[in-house]
Amino acid sequence: MEQHLSLCHDMSTRHILPISEYIHLIYDPVCLTAAPMKVPVNSAEKNTAKGLCKKGIKAIHLPYVSKVFADGVIFPEKMTLRISITRKDKFLSSEEVSQLLDAFIKDATKGKRTRRDGKRIHIRTIENYTYLKKCLDEFQLRQSLEFRIYIDAHLSQHEKMSAARYYKKFYTAFTNFLYDEKNYYDNYVGLMVKGLRCFFNYLEAERKIAVGVYHKSFYVPKEEIPIIALSLDQLNYLIYNQQYNALLKEKNLDQIRDIFVLGCTVALRVSDLLQLSEKNLLITDRHYYLRVKSQKTATYTSVKLPEYAIAIVDKYAGLYPTLLPDFTPQYFNRRLKKLAALIPNNFEMMKIREKRGQQIVVYKDPVAKTQYKLSDHITTHTMRRTAITTMLNLGMPEHIVRKISGHAANSKEFYRYVQLSQQSIDQESDKVFEKLKQLHRKRSTQPFLNDSF
Repeated sequence: MEQHLSLCHDMSTRHILPISEYIHLIYDPVCLTAAPMKVPVNSAEKNTAKGLCKKGIKAIHLPYVSKVFADGVIFPEKMTLRISITRKDKFLSSEEVSQLLDAFIKDATKGKRTRRDGKRIHIRTIENYTYLKKCLDEFQLRQSLEFRIYIDAHLSQHEKMSAARYYKKFYTAFTNFLYDEKNYYDNYVGLMVKGLRCFFNYLEAERKIAVGVYHKSFYVPKEEIPIIALSLDQLNYLIYNQQYNALLKEKNLDQIRDIFVLGCTVALRVSDLLQLSEKNLLITDRHYYLRVKSQKTATYTSVKLPEYAIAIVDKYAGLYPTLLPDFTPQYFNRRLKKLAALIPNNFEMMKIREKRGQQIVVYKDPVAKTQYKLSDHITTHTMRRTAITTMLNLGMPEHIVRKISGHAANSKEFYRYVQLSQQSIDQESDKVFEKLKQLHRKRSTQPFLNDSF
């Protein structure tokens, strides 16, 4: 019995791409100097293949190539690719796995594969899948260890034990590669492993390939990266200090300041904040409200704007398709650090990350052992955490804060964004101990009748 997997179809459309561009499309240039791989060409094309090698291209893997010419490669935009699995097949080769990974990414991109709730997979998640494939390709070239997937239903008991040993060896080697050669920390390694497990689940559920449960033993490292929140004094300075705001205008940071201040007020995720438009603005009786449906949780949030936030919104009315200046999150993040560096008392603040569960101090200059500063830790996440923390510290009930931020009642993520000020902690501690003192005074004035212990 054979199992056929049709990954894509329609060979009607072809186009020519220069060899250098095609290789750049498939591989990182670093990978091209790795150990040679077999070039799939027929006898008539051997001379061309030799010519490519003479040009310094040591490793070429062109699974979709139909013809190789001196000036380029002709290949189909879409092609029929069928993987036949018979009862004799024990595993899928690295090339077959690579093709299935392409199908995994393509199905997510086109919406054929969705989340459990039926919603489309976020573009950032798909980008992570694409980078996972790139890391796996680079890993196999550098480590000389083939990434194969065993077909569990075709294995004997002894072969299943061998498969389990192989997966353990692969997991250790791949995570070591991510930690040591790519210099990733627990958070990003966990993201790659999570994507890998998701791919195995896809093969089982969508492609009906019996991959077994080996991948469930792939441990997903986790790292709690601290999110910095501005203090009440710092936020107040950012909003109202005219001298500081004049300095920001001189340095072309005033628009960054406006977005940051609004973000520190309304507690929106940066993805939602930068996509605000006039349809999100509701004006009633001279009161301004932002009504937003979160991209991440699909819940609606309505926030009343204070006067300084209304001034920011009015400042950019009609100037952009969005409510605020149109910046990418990456550009905004870079400029935000320059803005933060101008806030008074930009003190040194140690940066700690985790590798394999062990804390590591990360230096801005590893040679000189220079520490990072507060401004280096401020990111787009700071806006949301500052807003939530400010609301709680100034006495807003927690359930109302959660309503504004769009967090569920039992959300663990909500408490990641809470940073209570030392003043608030001191006040609450004083209340508790004052009650204890009053209880002692009350009991000391009453006859001692029964031992309560």
